[in-house]
Amino acid sequence: MQEKASTALGIVSTICWCVQLCPQCWYNYRAKDTTGLPWTMMLLWLISGIPFAIYFCISAPNIILQIQPHLFMFFCAISFFQTLYYPPVKMNRMKIVIIITAIILVDVGMEVGFILWLRPLYKKGTTWPDLIFGIIASVLLALGLLPPYFELAKRKGRVVGINFWFLLIDSLGAWTAIASVIVGTMDVMGIILYAIVAFMELGIFASHFIWCCRFKWFGNGKDFVDDDNLSSMTEHNEIRDEEMPHSLQEKLKDKNISHIKEFRLNSNEHGEDEDEDMSSFVEDFEMNDAIEYREASTTIHTIHGIMMHNGSNSSGSIKI
Repeated sequence: MQEKASTALGIVSTICWCVQLCPQCWYNYRAKDTTGLPWTMMLLWLISGIPFAIYFCISAPNIILQIQPHLFMFFCAISFFQTLYYPPVKMNRMKIVIIITAIILVDVGMEVGFILWLRPLYKKGTTWPDLIFGIIASVLLALGLLPPYFELAKRKGRVVGINFWFLLIDSLGAWTAIASVIVGTMDVMGIILYAIVAFMELGIFASHFIWCCRFKWFGNGKDFVDDDNLSSMTEHNEIRDEEMPHSLQEKLKDKNISHIKEFRLNSNEHGEDEDEDMSSFVEDFEMNDAIEYREASTTIHTIHGIMMHNGSNSSGSIKI
């Protein structure tokens, strides 16, 4: 009975870790922006698939476990391509293709060479070389979850650019894998690997939950707009780091350029100083965080509010 339960949980875990990146890839494609999703994370996960493939192709008799790391690498490669192709990186497509092609060639060469060399040794009882590849893969997989924490630190704990369905499916794969190992044969390395992944992803969920509690649910959504410190925000450029992804920045500027000009024309009675201040705001404004157009609207109205706060009583307006 325990063996059947362990097998069932293992199958669920394997399926989760085959398709966990599908929601993220679709999310990236729809957004056309990967702000908040570190390319370093996808690169480390893509590279970790190479030793994982070697490890399972040598030690795992089950064909499903041998296919799983290759599917994992396939979706990692797609997501890695997206993080380089879409803003904020926006690398040339040919350069990305060259990078991914080089990784594929290294993968094929390493898999063919090490599997043909180590599989006969493994059958004879020499298992430590295969174990080294398993450890290397586990370390790379865990390291891949560190870059998102730097992104969280930039945004006071807010998760941006990472799809929660992706995190949920990946976490489900980790927890079912832990349960499978506990119910079946205890594997210390497996427990450590799955536990690291599960708890680091749990930390990402917890970080966003805390951010929502602080700013969205119990903070009236004023994580960066506060009448009491409006002037200090502009002085310290805090608005720049809290707004919207790069792909919306250009759209927003194009959509509002005529209204900005209208604002300037209607502000003539206040002299050139205010016009220069407005130009400075428009030219220097950089928006990196929010993922909803509503927040872009909030930002533009905040700029207008700042101008009013600084003494402007103009009839001009900025419209979305």
